[in-house]
Amino acid sequence: QVQLVESGGGLVQAGDSLRLSCAASGRTFSSYALGWFRQAPGKEREFVADINGSGGLTYYRNSVKGRFTISRDNAKSTVYLQMNSLKPEDTAVYYCAAGRTRLSFSSWGQGTQVTVSS
Repeated sequence: QVQLVESGGGLVQAGDSLRLSCAASGRTFSSYALGWFRQAPGKEREFVADINGSGGLTYYRNSVKGRFTISRDNAKSTVYLQMNSLKPEDTAVYYCAAGRTRLSFSSWGQGTQVTVSS
């Protein structure tokens, strides 16, 4: 199991940027796929982006392509989500997740709130 702690959320205006960070514990960080998910009020949790262990392969949901960038620093055991051109519909609690593959996320952080005002 990997312990995950997110940070970097906040209240911003539409068009602004935020960078989320997720720090992980564990000595095998580079062997894990990492992902970002989000959950808006009254909605189910949804996939946002993920990245493989080496950082060479990334996936995004269509609505964030070109605006969000996922990256990782294995030396710091941290994964990031750079969010640009934020929209009110991006408002949600954002969760970091880790798993042996991108189809098997099994460890989750506590979440960080992102609120985008119009």
